[in-house]
Amino acid sequence: MYQYSDFDAAFVASRNAQFRQQVERRIDGSLTEDEFRPLRLMNGLYLQLHAYMLRVAIPYGTLSSAQMRQLAYIAERFDKGYGHFTTRQNIQYNWPRLSDVPDILDALAEVQLHAIQTSGNTIRNVTADHFAGAAADEIADPRPVAELIRQWSTDHPEFQFLPRKFKIAVTGSPNDRAVTKAHDIGLRMVEQNGEPGFEVIVGGGLGRTPMIGKVIREFLPRAELLPYLEAIVSVWNLLGRRDNKYKARIKITVHEHGIDDIRARVEERFALLRTAFNGVDQQILAGIEAQFAAPDFRTAPTDGFDTAYAEDPVFRSWADTNLAPHRAEGYAIVQVSLKAQGETPGDASADQMRLLADLAARYGHDELRISHEQNVILPHVHKSDLPAIHAELKAQRLATANIGLISDIIACPGMDYCALATARSIPIAQEIATRFDELKLEHDIGALKIKISGCINACGHHHVGHIGILGLDRAGVENYQITLGGDHTETAALGARTGRGFAADEVIPAIERLVYAYLDLRTDRSETFLETYRRLGADPFKAALYPEKQESRANAA
Repeated sequence: MYQYSDFDAAFVASRNAQFRQQVERRIDGSLTEDEFRPLRLMNGLYLQLHAYMLRVAIPYGTLSSAQMRQLAYIAERFDKGYGHFTTRQNIQYNWPRLSDVPDILDALAEVQLHAIQTSGNTIRNVTADHFAGAAADEIADPRPVAELIRQWSTDHPEFQFLPRKFKIAVTGSPNDRAVTKAHDIGLRMVEQNGEPGFEVIVGGGLGRTPMIGKVIREFLPRAELLPYLEAIVSVWNLLGRRDNKYKARIKITVHEHGIDDIRARVEERFALLRTAFNGVDQQILAGIEAQFAAPDFRTAPTDGFDTAYAEDPVFRSWADTNLAPHRAEGYAIVQVSLKAQGETPGDASADQMRLLADLAARYGHDELRISHEQNVILPHVHKSDLPAIHAELKAQRLATANIGLISDIIACPGMDYCALATARSIPIAQEIATRFDELKLEHDIGALKIKISGCINACGHHHVGHIGILGLDRAGVENYQITLGGDHTETAALGARTGRGFAADEVIPAIERLVYAYLDLRTDRSETFLETYRRLGADPFKAALYPEKQESRANAA
């Protein structure tokens, strides 16, 4: 893992001291809320529906056990005993007092974490594949590059007042687990004639105008990454619209100008910038890479795992669902679900965070990851330790065997917390998960990703859910639109709207009808929901969603 340099530590300490003074001035009335707003947003502090909310960056989703323990301490000391992990590999505290925020930031700095640029019109927290450094299908660990981008983008003098927020995601695998095509810039590691580089995607994003990103460069040599990124952002900084915040994102700029025009402008700017990057960035990258050396993987028998797998059906179900292939023999990637049926997706209590920290320290080479799907990963676990880990997870209700299944739902905080929300997300997610647990259908259904947003800003990624649910306000009543066929992977697609929305008490029956239709329509258990939808199209699913239309047509005939 990357360790702060003296410069990093001094920079964060200076920013925290500056913000402490700003908070004091806000509390004593020297600053109005309007004056304070841009200052707090630069430090990740929002004013939500009921209280302030602090968003803390977890760079490229990587944590040590010490950092996770500190997050638990902050949740207990300054909040209500829990934190909320988000779709951009951050953690949010929903109830801090303004007077406590400077102390929270200092506590974060003690373990080399901060909240800088987790809000505002800047380059936000750089995200990455949550299996980075462990995945069996990985070309290379993307985290050193993500760290280089973090250093380049933090407090960049040209990019602190962009037209709108800007998000970058990096993956080192052909199987895209970082949602690169729904980011302002997505970077996918590729090789050309044995040379490592990147496919560069630009102009993706969700929100009120969802778009899948377009390839602006099929192959960019790794050594040219930073000047090319700077060329993209600087071109957009000049072209991006500031007259309308709903049309300010780079996806709109690409749409209005066309990818060919943007590519030409970027290449022209890149030609000027590349000479200014005289190799210092590559020297810095080399130093960063040295800090991401692979752990010292051990060799040991896996008999205990094999026995537990053969004899314990509960353990076997968890292993089949929550483990992923590791690149080292005898190891597995453990996905810890924060989606126990009936719980709030993405929430973790202080006790749960401490347990995860302990497991990482004892069994996981002191590393954890946070996924964009709001779960926690132990990336390096020897199979011989899995039965012991499973037993400890069960004690804290963290052994739910549902990764990738219907109850592994992405949901934004919705109207329970967010000032922008127009409907609740959390109760809908809880009710869906509970209902399908009652039906005992979850494992028979197989891979099915439901994503829920409580407003058009799409923080719950509903556009790229196999089933997407968007909560809206219709004349003061919550109404939920359903989309089908979305996909966040390398075959990314936006879901299509199905028709009229549903009242809150109609959503769960509607999802049931969709699922039962899928079970009837699939060729066999190996065909997933998304594959069935792509084979047959929307019509049979719409027929299940809106049976009244079928009855009306039958009566008319």
